[in-house]
Amino acid sequence: MSEEATNLLVATSGDESDESEPLITSLHPKGPKTRHIFALLGFLGFANVYAMRVNLSVAIVAMVNNTAIANNSMTNSSTSCPVVGNTTDTPTDGPFDWGAREQGWLLGAFFYGYVLTQIPGGRLAEVYGGKRLYGVGVLITAIFTILTPLAAKTSIYTLVLVRVMEGLGEGVTFPAMHAMLAVWVPPQERSSIAGLVYSGAQAGTVLSLPLSGYLCDKLGWESVFYVFGTLGVIWWVGWWYLVYDTPSSHPTIHREEKRYILDSLGAKRNTGSLPVPWLAIFTSGPVWALLIAHVAQNFGFYTLLTELPSYLARVLHFNIRDNSIISALPYLLMLITGVVMARLADWFLSVGTDRTFVRKIFNSFAIYLPAIFLVLAGYSGCNSTLTIALLCLAVGTNGCHYAGFMCVHIDMASNYAGTLLGITNGAANIMGFVAPTVTGYIVAGHSDVPHWRMVFFIAAMVYCVGNTVFLVFGTAKEQKWNRRPEDQEEVEEEDLLDNYEY
Repeated sequence: MSEEATNLLVATSGDESDESEPLITSLHPKGPKTRHIFALLGFLGFANVYAMRVNLSVAIVAMVNNTAIANNSMTNSSTSCPVVGNTTDTPTDGPFDWGAREQGWLLGAFFYGYVLTQIPGGRLAEVYGGKRLYGVGVLITAIFTILTPLAAKTSIYTLVLVRVMEGLGEGVTFPAMHAMLAVWVPPQERSSIAGLVYSGAQAGTVLSLPLSGYLCDKLGWESVFYVFGTLGVIWWVGWWYLVYDTPSSHPTIHREEKRYILDSLGAKRNTGSLPVPWLAIFTSGPVWALLIAHVAQNFGFYTLLTELPSYLARVLHFNIRDNSIISALPYLLMLITGVVMARLADWFLSVGTDRTFVRKIFNSFAIYLPAIFLVLAGYSGCNSTLTIALLCLAVGTNGCHYAGFMCVHIDMASNYAGTLLGITNGAANIMGFVAPTVTGYIVAGHSDVPHWRMVFFIAAMVYCVGNTVFLVFGTAKEQKWNRRPEDQEEVEEEDLLDNYEY
């Protein structure tokens, strides 16, 4: 038998292969797989969009006139932390007289645009493919990031508008990527590859926070937006030329890899576009449980993402360079946790562990542990080392959610994964402007521990309520409405009307 025939025989002997092993043969022995190139560029795309999303959280510390704000509105009390060895530099005041409320509006403005394009983004990606949508979304965000300094110097209202436009562009990215993952990733690799792609968000945060602090300190706050916006444009060029909507449309994918992906997805994927079963989706108990879990996750996440630099600067008195480095530490831990736990979840699935059980266990690690650490951080007082350690643990353990609810949209309905994520992510990212606004009103005029303790307690409570609902009513089983009507008898349905009494 020829060597080529032997290789083909190995490739087609799927019954003797472990389900978790890709059936890629020695016909394509060298170089990364096409789906891994897609995953890497998706990872870098999210690194870019999160870098552009969070850089304002650091830059705003250098943009505002902190002396004027302190003199005009800050209330000192016996519960304020003393200025000790954390800072030796005299902070340089910026040109803008924005108080805590105005800063809350600016940090939250992005999400007013972000939530509007979630559902359209998911559906457009399902119908027309996610490549163009994801790429253009990042490109729009990059262009408006570059325009941010000009907008800030024009007026606060112009800056708010620019942030809203950034949100409109970035709003399509998660739903578009979910739709692409549904057609590119075999089910047995879903946790690992989705975890890798979405951990780009933490990688972007980890790189953006310290680099933003360095740029503010050395080159001025304007440079932050120019650098990250330019990196976003460069990324778009690579994405545009290397990524395609589906394995079938990719001109250079190896035929065995394409066959493996398509065969592994099997009947769960329908060719062509199906009408969205809106009534079935909005009367599904598991969908509502998923949405509530997503909302709770984002409230806690955005409370820390947008406000942690301000907490370190105004309560613990770190200078901007130390502040930005320390702010990045929790997200580095989250990045590592997300990747490791996603691979662990795939291992559990490969040995036959129930998919719903795996999703709920990892989601519980991701939600309940951060809630505990946030409560403890609220009582850590002015002990900066203990506070930072607890906040690192709170954010780091939250990385488990990539093996939890973030895969459930695809598990439940791979044909509508983009639409489902658009629905839940749209609702969840309302928390992007709710969380900083709530924090701004709580801490306005104060730089003391008790007011920030209240912020941490609220986040912990929201975390716990959201995951408890998910544990009771959520599922990772495929829903009957994911299939064509003639195929629906093959699927066990769990929905609000059949299984839950309210």
